[in-house]
Amino acid sequence: MIDARGLSCPIPVVMVQDAVKKGNNPAELTVKVDARVCVENITRYADSQGYRVTVKEEDGEYTMTLKK
Repeated sequence: MIDARGLSCPIPVVMVQDAVKKGNNPAELTVKVDARVCVENITRYADSQGYRVTVKEEDGEYTMTLKK
């Protein structure tokens, strides 16, 4: 799981990119962020890498699940 709460873009996207590269395109990743713009940017990156993204929002925090 990647906890990128409190970080502004592009740092959360870079963290996801690193996890994808180091994990050799893992089948699933969970990412926590607290800004809608991070959700949008991570979703764009995930889409480009062949991931399906689901997002759950609770109390201003987002839990993203990226699945191949």
